[in-house]
Amino acid sequence: MSQLIPGCPVSWHDRDWILLDIPSIDRVLIKDPVSGHMELAPAAELQTTLTTEKGKQGLMTIPDEDWNAAWNRFEAIRPLVERKSRTRTRQEVDEVAARLGKDRATVYRWIAKWQESKTVSVLVRRARSDSGKTRLATEVEAVIQSEIEAFFLTRERPSVVALWERIALSCREKQLSAPSISTIRRRINGLQDRLIVAKRHSFKEAREKYQPLRGSFPGADVPLAVYQIDHSPIDMCFVDEQYRREIGRGYLTIVTDSCTRMLAGFCASLDPPGALSTGLALAHAILPKVQWLTERSIDAAWPIYGIPSKIYADNASEFRGTMLERACREYNIVMENRPKGLPNYGGHVERLFRTFMHRVQALPGTTFSNVQERGEYDSQGRAVMTLSEFEHWFSIFSLKVYHQRPHRGIGRIPPIKYYEQFLLGTSTTIGIGLPEPVRDERKLRLDFMPYVERTIQEYGVVIDNIHYYADVLRPWIHARDPKNAKLKRKFVFVRDPRDISEVYFFDPDTKTYFAVPYRNITRPKISVWELNAALKRIAAQPELQPDEDTIFQGLAEMARIERAAGEKSRSARRTSQRRVGWRQNAMPAASTNSPVETPAPRGDGEVQPFEDIEEAQ
Repeated sequence: MSQLIPGCPVSWHDRDWILLDIPSIDRVLIKDPVSGHMELAPAAELQTTLTTEKGKQGLMTIPDEDWNAAWNRFEAIRPLVERKSRTRTRQEVDEVAARLGKDRATVYRWIAKWQESKTVSVLVRRARSDSGKTRLATEVEAVIQSEIEAFFLTRERPSVVALWERIALSCREKQLSAPSISTIRRRINGLQDRLIVAKRHSFKEAREKYQPLRGSFPGADVPLAVYQIDHSPIDMCFVDEQYRREIGRGYLTIVTDSCTRMLAGFCASLDPPGALSTGLALAHAILPKVQWLTERSIDAAWPIYGIPSKIYADNASEFRGTMLERACREYNIVMENRPKGLPNYGGHVERLFRTFMHRVQALPGTTFSNVQERGEYDSQGRAVMTLSEFEHWFSIFSLKVYHQRPHRGIGRIPPIKYYEQFLLGTSTTIGIGLPEPVRDERKLRLDFMPYVERTIQEYGVVIDNIHYYADVLRPWIHARDPKNAKLKRKFVFVRDPRDISEVYFFDPDTKTYFAVPYRNITRPKISVWELNAALKRIAAQPELQPDEDTIFQGLAEMARIERAAGEKSRSARRTSQRRVGWRQNAMPAASTNSPVETPAPRGDGEVQPFEDIEEAQ
């Protein structure tokens, strides 16, 4: 887990700065190293390095054998990149290189790549497209890394000038352009103080000076070390937003930080828990929440964000074999089952759920914990709150009540205060610094979404009988598979099940996602669940064929029936409210393409609904 600490170089608004001070957990003081100008910047907007296009790689486009090779490389260098209090010697690097059949410089390059992007996909071997060109930056980076490790971080404590002279000499010997001394100074300024003290002085001195506070959960020594995720039905009945009549219970997925007991993120839904709700809750926990709070007019601080090291769940099998598993691996998140019979591993999140549900049971429409507690209370008749209103209430309670109250499990310190002490330090301990925000928020959200693979035809792409088109697809029409020219190439399209009015095409050349809307953009927005209901209805009528026009005609007819039954039917109101929730929380639209005439499909064969979507139901 990368940290933002005083003295490290950062990027803000595409400019280089030096982080001077961390006066609070959401604001930092930064300085322009050239002009000396200082700014107070939002911590969630900083990066330790500039994002580069080179580092982008679509998870779904990586062949399994290449992904496995990259993962094996990361597993090999993991002890080297994660070690902070032990000396990382050249001999250890050589041992890894020998085990993999690589040279020392290659291993240092892998370490540098990982430290820059913090994603496994940068270790995927890519086909060379730069024959005849030099790769000075990568080679120089390997020299810098090697000399810092082998020369500067030693008990002899050489100066930065001496380090620069050695790097310049080594570069000359390799016929490389040497970096400037200011570059080397910035690199040293970016090293953790504890690391420098440990390697140039002693481990004991570093431990005594920088030993952080300790959490009680196994392995949860610092914030973001261990997250716990769990699901539960919500103990109350909700009403729909149109008629304000009862539609049943919802479900809540929460993500908690085991060290500080902070609520890191959540997902409230009328749909049962699954891979989608888990992915949404994790993305919510990982990303900064300033904009999320602003959009909901919630005046409260929610400073926790960042990529956790490990996730515990009661049933981690929901990750296996899905896009969720690969996304977690991409961001180096270890998934673990909570061991049965060990209350320390699950008690925190379960107690937190009890705390939340105890407050819920004081709200109108509560179902209480069981039938005995409910007695003759009319939960359905007294329901007054919509799911979106509950989401707002739950956020206020979590941020303004739960986070602010003393917590017995952490020495009667409020979770928000405990989190702040870890990051900023106390009068007797050194803070660990702020977590580094995710560089590409949109990519992270899409990485945790299900996807399909399709060929691209002259009419665009067809997914579950729905046509999509944008000009970005044009260069790939009838493209052949680069590994087998007899086959058409399949491309990755990520889809948010809550709103399938557009899909996200991953361009294999630019390594970028592009939004691709309906080919006929006059069609209404629908969800995957609505599409499946329409297809099921069509299948029950043998005289109908599942084409796009029939699907949307059926959806319109179903909507009319729903509206007519809305005031009378609880299930119709619940279906309508689920649709509202899907619309409100789906990925924001990103396309404004004009409608294009749809030629008859040919060459791709019949497309069966959801035949290869990778999402656990």
